[in-house]
Amino acid sequence: MLNRRTLAAALIAVLAAPSFAAAQATTPSASQIERQLQAAPTTKLRPNQRVTVREFKRRPDLRRMAPSIDIQSINFAFGSAEVPYSQYGKVENIANALERILRRDPGARVLIEGHTDAVGSFASNQALSERRAASLKQTLVREFGIPRYALETVGYGEEFLLVPTQNENWRNRRVTLRRYDAFIR
Repeated sequence: MLNRRTLAAALIAVLAAPSFAAAQATTPSASQIERQLQAAPTTKLRPNQRVTVREFKRRPDLRRMAPSIDIQSINFAFGSAEVPYSQYGKVENIANALERILRRDPGARVLIEGHTDAVGSFASNQALSERRAASLKQTLVREFGIPRYALETVGYGEEFLLVPTQNENWRNRRVTLRRYDAFIR
């Protein structure tokens, strides 16, 4: 009887919750990415309020004002920063959006933010998030021809969790693209 109850509970849990693979398989289209990054900043800064790229990276208040989109569908192997070839179709959506934005506005700049979940040490998550952001930039530049100057990277590790938990959660393992050219000097 206990085995049937356990099996029934497990089956209900599987059917009630979206599958891990299905949840991560949702990749924004190039048009969705482009639309999000083309949106106007929530607040327009006066020229004397603009900051350096380095300061922009350190200021969550400014980053929240910038147009952005979370990309949760690029699947890195556990502890790895390499963008697997199997993920290039998803990266191509990002590249197509960036190409169209840069064609219209060559001064556009995008920050690639790497994030992790809270499993592991703060230091290892920080380093991993930095490597993942750099890896995505390298893939966009080398494989898809996006100009290096248009992309900046930063890792935030477990600092900005979407789901506040110390447990593993795939939603926290993401890359955020953030348009920052309206905020810098």
